[in-house]
This record gives sequence, C-alpha cells and structure tokens, in this order.
Amino acid sequence: MQGSMRQEAEGPEIWLRGPVADTVEPILWPEPGGGEPGHAVGPRRFAWVATHGGAGTTTLTSVFGGHDAGRNWPRPDQGEPGAVLLVGRTHAAGLDAVSHTLDTFRRGEAPPGLDLDAVVLVADAPGRLPRPLAQRVKVIDSLIDVYQVPWIPAWRIGDLTSALPRETAALARLTGAARLP
Repeated sequence: MQGSMRQEAEGPEIWLRGPVADTVEPILWPEPGGGEPGHAVGPRRFAWVATHGGAGTTTLTSVFGGHDAGRNWPRPDQGEPGAVLLVGRTHAAGLDAVSHTLDTFRRGEAPPGLDLDAVVLVADAPGRLPRPLAQRVKVIDSLIDVYQVPWIPAWRIGDLTSALPRETAALARLTGAARLP
C-alpha cells in the first residue's frame, strides 16, 4: 500500500502521500500478442476488482474502461492488468468487504504481480453518508487513495451514457477515461 514519501526542497519539508515519480514518462506496455515493449499507449491498464457482489465493477468498466475482473483476482500471467482498483459499496457490508480485502494486501496474501492502486467506493443510496459510515471511509482513506462515485440515478435505469457528475473527475483522470466530466 501507499505510504508517505519526503521530498527534499528548500525551506520547509514537504510530505506527499503516495508514490512520487522522479520524471514523467509514457508507460510502455508489451505489444498485444506477446511482442516487445517499447511503444507508448493511451489509457492505462487496470482491473476493477469487486470486494463483494453487486459492488459495481461492470458498470464502472462500461463507463471508465479497464478490465472487469469481477470478484476474481486479475491474472497478469494471462495478459490481464496487474494494477488493481478495489470496488465496494458505501453500505456497512461493502465497507467491511473493502477493509477485509485491504487486509489481504497488507498481509501479503494477494496473488503475486498485483499492485493495489486505489479503492473506489460507489454510493449505495442518494445523499450523504451517515456519520458512522463516513468515519469508516476516513479510516480507509488514511490507508490508501479513495475515489467516491456518488449516486447516479441514470445508472439505476441502465443509462450509462449520461454526463458524469463532477465528483467523478479525479477517477476519470486516474483511469484515463476519454469521457471526462
């Protein structure tokens, strides 16, 4: 999981949460079909992993792209992306499932070759979270980056083409989605 990294600077120390790259370069991926790496690609490769049934990985894949691993671990040895975005709903059972899966990574029990990038929490109902659930989200956010997807009524009736709310802009940037809010 991510930690804090100190970056040297003149003046006060600057603490950053998460990985810090020395330079920004395009990500090079192997050619499809097992070719050699060496070409820059557009959207990054990642897999949505559901921490419980009904988490929303299929909808997120349809809207933001990526690989829908469902409740399975992606298999990088079979060409699936090793970058993982854990997905859960914001109800108590969903947050329990997210916490359990985070603990699996913490204990080193996730399959080799997987990198946990972030947690994506999908609203289970419209409106603000009740205080006990909001506090649990804060705990998860203290461990890893959390992206929240608000309740989107159009998704409930199957309309995945409606405009995305601005609250999803950071997730769209993370995933390289072409359809930024």
